[in-house]
Amino acid sequence: MNPDKEEQELIRSVESDEWIERPDFSDLKKKLERASHATAQKDYRMNIRISKRDVELLKSKAMEEGVPYQTLVSSVLHKYVTGRLKERPDNGG
Repeated sequence: MNPDKEEQELIRSVESDEWIERPDFSDLKKKLERASHATAQKDYRMNIRISKRDVELLKSKAMEEGVPYQTLVSSVLHKYVTGRLKERPDNGG
């Protein structure tokens, strides 16, 4: 399978050393490792129906975070049910 234009641009940018490491990479890595360990005990399977658009957005966010999208979903749900994830106040009208 050949890469599309977006993938070709990404490959070009990586090969051209246009990417730099985040200044907080070490802290972010530790945070994600903690989240991964917190959700590592997977002893129950759950099937849900979700819109394709939401799945694509989840995959995009997961890619930004450098984790599989299912891990991101599990982590967000874990944080929510344990009270560590709070909804932001609506800043709109």
